[in-house]
Amino acid sequence: MARFRVTGTGVMARMLRQQCVRYQTTRVRSICTSPTCHQASSTAPPFQDEPLGPQMISGLTLPGPKVKQGLEKLDRVYDTCSSTLLVDYDKSYGNYLVDADGNRYLDMFAQIASIPLGYNYPRLVQAAQSGEMVRAIVSRPALGSFPPTDYADLLASGILKAAPMGLDRVFTATAGSDANETAYKAACIWKGTQERGGRDFSHEELQSVMENQAPGAKNYSILSFIKGFHGRLFGSLSTTRSKPIHKLDIPAFDWPVAPFPELKYPLHEHETENRTEEERCLRETEAAIDAAKSPVAAIVVEPVQSEGGDNHATPFFFQGLRALAKRKNVLMIVDEVQTGVGATGKMWAHQHWDLETPPDMVTFSKKAQAAGFYYGNEALRPDKAYRQFNTWMGDPVRALLFRAIYQDIERDGLIDNTAKVGEYIFEHLESLVARFPQLMQNLRGKGCGTFIAWDSPRRDDILALAKTKGVFMGGCGAAAIRLRPMLIFQQHHADIFLSVLEDVLKELS
Repeated sequence: MARFRVTGTGVMARMLRQQCVRYQTTRVRSICTSPTCHQASSTAPPFQDEPLGPQMISGLTLPGPKVKQGLEKLDRVYDTCSSTLLVDYDKSYGNYLVDADGNRYLDMFAQIASIPLGYNYPRLVQAAQSGEMVRAIVSRPALGSFPPTDYADLLASGILKAAPMGLDRVFTATAGSDANETAYKAACIWKGTQERGGRDFSHEELQSVMENQAPGAKNYSILSFIKGFHGRLFGSLSTTRSKPIHKLDIPAFDWPVAPFPELKYPLHEHETENRTEEERCLRETEAAIDAAKSPVAAIVVEPVQSEGGDNHATPFFFQGLRALAKRKNVLMIVDEVQTGVGATGKMWAHQHWDLETPPDMVTFSKKAQAAGFYYGNEALRPDKAYRQFNTWMGDPVRALLFRAIYQDIERDGLIDNTAKVGEYIFEHLESLVARFPQLMQNLRGKGCGTFIAWDSPRRDDILALAKTKGVFMGGCGAAAIRLRPMLIFQQHHADIFLSVLEDVLKELS
């Protein structure tokens, strides 16, 4: 196995060289000695033979020839406008992603925050080879009409076992946008049922709805926030406000929008200004509800506005939002598609808020590898068939994967690990901010696990140069760099990342 050669003379580089020596001398090898074999024994820790670091092909300009050729071939039959790499998933392993040319990157982006346990995770491979999985793949059920005999047990042992406190029911879906849209539908059905006072649909409602007219077609709305992102389907796209490119030419609902707090960092140095800003946003949210052209059925909010620039708010804001929703008799939907499943140092990011009552619905996807929304109120379950329905209504394959993921998160204490590694990264990033203030600004995410970001006027240059050195990060918003490593990310991975980032900042200074 090729060794990782550490370059640079800074403190982080020296720490990394020491760490690599310790890691090389203490790691336990797998019973499989082939360099391409990653099979672990049932008792061995996963990724014991993970590469020691990135490895870039000398003299190769990115993208390399095989990546370019592969993307050109694919582009003839498939849209590659947004493709940044052509990945060899057979060779990708653990925290490392390998491209078609053989370049190996430390993956700090994890497929847009959606890989929980690394590439080719041995225990997920075992789950994928189980009889349950084979049956679910070969005989995929239309869950709404023909659920399998063991679906209740599967949900109870996985998706519902991971449920946020107070939310003991779930509607399963296929993707994050789908999860949000079905939550929106649940909110509108709930509001319509309230307004009818429990009576059945009238003849006029049944007739008018077929022409998309009132009173059958309700004119309800979902309030979202400036710079929020909730998906790209028609309903979810109307609540997405992060980038114009997502929405151009697409018809949209005229739904209300409110400002999300624009905080100053470090938070502890700007408590007074930030409290004033959050109070302002709460007042404007209430005003937006009152002035909405269409009655608001629900508020949807992200714990961290991930695509819109990794924008944070304090628990005070979210507590106020919860109280406001209850006072106005609208539902509160927390979109945990990107923040959920451990990345913030808690299973669900809204657990950081210490709410007196849980949100009405929490949507999930990405790291769960499944999708849907949790809820607790029985009134959010439709009272008639086919009101919340599609052919698949989720997928037992994904439910099985989430069960295996959650079991390993619990078994290996990966959420606590993420919290500790996040503290370690943040502490060292603070020192880099002090040294390179012109390149690193508004560092945020303290106490939020590895869900860390900062702004830079040279964001794209930093991302591109780090990539040539074998570290793959993501950007968001206008100038933000965001970290989205996997839950198996360890301190020695952090040292590699910090060493590379230090070298990049030096070169760009």
